[in-house]
Amino acid sequence: MAARSKARKRALDVLYESDVRGVDALRTLSERVALADPPVNDYTIELVEGVQANRSRIDAILSDYAEGWTLERMPDVDRAVLRLGVYELLARDEVPDAVAIDEAVELAKALSTDESPRFVNGILARVHRSRPTLDAPAV
Repeated sequence: MAARSKARKRALDVLYESDVRGVDALRTLSERVALADPPVNDYTIELVEGVQANRSRIDAILSDYAEGWTLERMPDVDRAVLRLGVYELLARDEVPDAVAIDEAVELAKALSTDESPRFVNGILARVHRSRPTLDAPAV
């Protein structure tokens, strides 16, 4: 697995755990950094910090583009994958859009339900098509 893919997986783990525990993602991240088992990649830190700093904006986008779904109704893993995917799509210009979407879909395939990859792909594709009209989250 490539370094960035591993970093995304670790970021997803932190975001998911934080969401399920109901604690701030930066707190969970600092706990993982302190444990350093395994060490936390710089890109993981950037992703978690970026998603957390822009969470309300990202959640608003997801609420607008997840037709027929509320954030609360989404599976926890899918919600975390989508937050990560939207952040990479809109704020990480060095990551090609196709890579951001593909990586999110692969995480959903590996970690969520059979329907999740299509669900994640559909939402991120809609966000991607609207990208020129959306305000990018802060990096």
